[in-house]
This record gives sequence, structure tokens and C-alpha cells, in this order.
Amino acid sequence: MTLVSNLFSLADTMALAEILADAARAEVMPRFRHLAAGDVRAKSGPLDLVTEADEAAERQIARDLQRRFPGCLVVGEEAVAADPAILARLVGDGLAFVVDPVDGTNNFAWGLPLFATMAAAVLQGEVVASVIHDPVGQDHAIAVRGEGAFTQHSDGRRTDLLVAKPVPVAEMSGGASWRYLPTALGERVAANLPRVAASFQYRCAGHEYRLIAGGHCHYLLYGRLLPWDHAPGWLLHREAGGYAARFDGSAYSVRETDGGLICAPNKDSWHAIKDSLLGL
Repeated sequence: MTLVSNLFSLADTMALAEILADAARAEVMPRFRHLAAGDVRAKSGPLDLVTEADEAAERQIARDLQRRFPGCLVVGEEAVAADPAILARLVGDGLAFVVDPVDGTNNFAWGLPLFATMAAAVLQGEVVASVIHDPVGQDHAIAVRGEGAFTQHSDGRRTDLLVAKPVPVAEMSGGASWRYLPTALGERVAANLPRVAASFQYRCAGHEYRLIAGGHCHYLLYGRLLPWDHAPGWLLHREAGGYAARFDGSAYSVRETDGGLICAPNKDSWHAIKDSLLGL
């Protein structure tokens, strides 16, 4: 493994991208729209699904990461579902990866082509690189800490990612998820949505982060912060020039799984959207 200025290198990140793409080709796409009834199961409830594709892809990704980066820790969504104690090991001193083999599992299970395979490299508790792979479009959104963010297209082209220019709240479009907010706060956010120009929810954080990092929307708001859902996209948005913080203004950390998160083009926009959606 090559480290540049104590960070995960671009070459390492491209290797991570290929590992994700290989798993998506081998285990995810062959099952898309071909899942049998027994291939889909509910975990905590009817909107929390897992499929055979999630589990098979995570196994392949974990195996390939451990071969490429011997001694690394792999913290996968499905592995943590089986053994929650794995999550506590994420903030150790060594190299770790958080992995979401199929982000947007409900979309995948229902035959909607809006899901992602994504991962972030975490070194000494800090997110240093991330990849959000689109198995349908066969391209990657990639970020390396301190080196920017870009889309690697299937034909070899690279397009730099840059967040949108700031605009007044009434002109902002973005995504607001209130599913995991406390009831009263979720109701407040929903009631305040008419203050913005438009709001959406893709049910796939990976594609929502790709959208905001590419400058195609202005804000994202989330309640629960499980690291495999947010570490890859948080770094992508940051390296595309964006500003993000938890609801109390503190910095995002893989150590925290609650406290909410708002992403915006800059700090002033963050305060504006926070006041508009979370305010009275």
C-alpha cells in the first residue's frame, strides 16, 4: 500500500474502484430484476431490506480488499447487521474500509435502476478516500482527501466535480430525509419544505451525494449517520468544494451515527438551509 502525505493515494483509490466494480458486475447486476422471492428479506422492518446481492457482493469486496490491502479492517453494512460489535473497531489506528455493497437496496429489490456500490477508506479514524460506483452506468465518483473529486467515466474520461454556486434558500433544490429524525423535528422539516424551490428523495444516498457533488442540487439533509451510508458521499462533497456539518455545527465524523447532517455549497448556505428547514 502506498501512502502519500499519510493519506490513501489515488492509485489505491482506483484499485478500490475496480474492486467495487468487479463485485457489482459479478454479484449485483446479474441479480438485478432477477431476484426470487427468497432472495429478499426484511431486517428491522418492511423498508429495511437485504438481498442475496448485498450479501454476495459484500463478501467479494471484503475478500478482495483484504487481498489488496493485507491487514485492513472491512466494516460492511451486512457484516455489522450480523455482528454490531464490528462497528466499534472502525476508529482504530489501522486502515479500514466502510462498505455498502448495494446502497438503495429497496430500489434494487423493486427493479428501479437507482442504486450504488460504495466504500470509503478510513485511516486513523479519518475518511481519506471514497468511491461511489454506479453499477448501471458503470462509472465511478471518486474523491481523495486533499486532491479533489471527479467522475471516472466508463470510456476513460474524467470530469471534475464541483458543487453548485450559492443561491438564496427560495432557489435551492435538494434532498431532505426525515425518516430517522425525532417525530417532532421530522414534522417541522416536512412543514418547512415549501421554503425551498424543490425537494426530492432518491432512497439512495450514493446517488444523492453524486448529484450534489456534481453541482446539480444545493442541499442534502439526513438524520441517521451510519458510516457506510455517509462517509463516501461526505468526502466526495467536501472534495468538490462543499461544506457539511451536523445539526449542532460540529464536524462530520465516522465516530458519530446520529446528530444529523446538512450538506450545502458553503458555510453561509449551510446556516441558511439549516435555519429554514430546522427552524420554526
